[in-house]
Amino acid sequence: MWRALKDWARRIRAEVLAIWLAGRDARVPILPKVLALAVAAYALSPIDLIPDFLPVIGALDDIVLVPLGILAVVRLIPPPLMAGFRQAARVLAARPVSRAGAIGVAVLWLSCVSIAGWALIGRDAGLPD
Repeated sequence: MWRALKDWARRIRAEVLAIWLAGRDARVPILPKVLALAVAAYALSPIDLIPDFLPVIGALDDIVLVPLGILAVVRLIPPPLMAGFRQAARVLAARPVSRAGAIGVAVLWLSCVSIAGWALIGRDAGLPD
């Protein structure tokens, strides 16, 4: 059962990458493009409509909404184009991952958020600039 669940999650991840590529392609009509970018952004975003800390209900959006969004996008994109996006997604997924690059980006984001928070808290506390 766990193997089937892992395979399903791997296929969903590959489809999200393929529709992200579709959303950035000029050959895709505007409605599927916007929907593809929205579904990919939602699937990759850490922010959910239903918070994950709620038992069972928190996981429903990931289990139901993302696959339904993928299904809608795939039906709107012509099959030959979608096949090309899936192939491109397989090539991208096979590339090596730079852990140092990921850590660098995370440190950069944390630094920006920390500086912004520090600047906002300093102003709200009545401290001199």
